Amino acid sequence: MEDSFLHQGLRHKLVEQVRDKGIRDEAVLAAMMNVPRHLFMDSGFLKFAYADKAFPIASGQTISQPYTVAFQSELLEVSEHLKVLEIGTGSGYQAAILAELGARVYTVERIRNLSQSAQILLTKLGYPVKFFVSDGNLGLPSFAPFDRILVTAGAREVPERLKEQLSVGGILVVPVGPPDHQIMTRCIRTSEDSYEITTHGNFVFVPMRDKIEG
Repeated sequence: MEDSFLHQGLRHKLVEQVRDKGIRDEAVLAAMMNVPRHLFMDSGFLKFAYADKAFPIASGQTISQPYTVAFQSELLEVSEHLKVLEIGTGSGYQAAILAELGARVYTVERIRNLSQSAQILLTKLGYPVKFFVSDGNLGLPSFAPFDRILVTAGAREVPERLKEQLSVGGILVVPVGPPDHQIMTRCIRTSEDSYEITTHGNFVFVPMRDKIEG
């Protein structure tokens, strides 16, 4: 669990790169500075931990590019005490950023071993995140409504079940499109039966799936 001056220096350089790419939310940048990304990757990959690139992790998944994490977090407009649902725990890095921002985080992962590994790490780091192994397409209806919902896998369309779990005024951020590329989409619930949808550029995520594994 070492976080040395070397790690901190590399993290500072990464945060400045992300800032230079257009991220302006200082709370998001501070969260990225505070969360030691190298702990979410195998120790043999330190030189990749603070590169602004996605990187493979277990079970054929990836830890997202830091800029993408920052971009989604900024679109989500997270503030303290908001109730946030994350679909796609993966390494746990995005959940840690959300928790660092002060959110009450519920995170869903379909691959059991990824969920368990992330839970062990985030517990050691002191983040009180709630973990669930389930089909992320379904959300967590028994815990709804949520102030924010973040999807970290590519969806074919904006998931209706997730929209329905937003509180009025809540924000859903999800990459939407075919498996090889998606458009980052933000959906704001403006009333019980209306939504405002905007798009925010092209990204590539692993596709959203429903099969529980592990």
